[in-house]
Amino acid sequence: MSAERESVLIIIPTYNEAENIGHLIRDIMEMYHERLDILVIDDSSPDGTAAIVRSLQSRYHGLHILVRAGKLGLGTAYLEGFSFGLGKGYAYLVEMDADYSHDPSVLEEMLQRATGCDLVIGSRYVNNTVNVINWPLSRLILSKVASLYTRLITGMPVSDPTSGFKCFRADVLRQLDFSDVHSQGYSFQIEMNFRVWRKGFSIGEVPIVFVDRTVGRSKMSRENITEAIRIVWWLKVKALFGML
Repeated sequence: MSAERESVLIIIPTYNEAENIGHLIRDIMEMYHERLDILVIDDSSPDGTAAIVRSLQSRYHGLHILVRAGKLGLGTAYLEGFSFGLGKGYAYLVEMDADYSHDPSVLEEMLQRATGCDLVIGSRYVNNTVNVINWPLSRLILSKVASLYTRLITGMPVSDPTSGFKCFRADVLRQLDFSDVHSQGYSFQIEMNFRVWRKGFSIGEVPIVFVDRTVGRSKMSRENITEAIRIVWWLKVKALFGML
């Protein structure tokens, strides 16, 4: 792996992920011989997610945790994670889900690509493929339509704009105004991609196989979907008026 230890921070937001988080942390740390650091941002999960993370901190020096007062949203979790990582001087900041829908083995390829791209996205739909396992047809259609819709309205050349498996170069994030980012869920992913692209930074995609969670409950809601539909027009208008 090209990235040196402590230059990469994996940011994992959690809410009720006690069944997954311990296994995921151990897999990442052992797979990469503790060369990657992890920050778990937990929204006061009642199932004891934070306690599991804390129990592993004595074993893994590079494991960090922030516990927030309650469910404050995916977008704000990642923004707090970015701020933490930038403050600590990490060179690369990675977004990753806690439920094993994002395969830890892909991190190596993403980090290698990040040496030549400002943002690398783990894409389910790169090169017109569909790499999703265990999703019902209705959700697959919704996700694919959302991707096409986003690309059509914004003009952004990204095959999978709602993907939450991403690697940012820290220098890119330093150029973004976090105080102006208010979207959550899928919308947050779209907005961050758009802001990076509008500033002229390069975006690369690597193919991934997305496997739907086998334990725990999905956090997707109707509000997430509605917000994602609105956000593309909001971004388009702001860009037209030079407000991004």
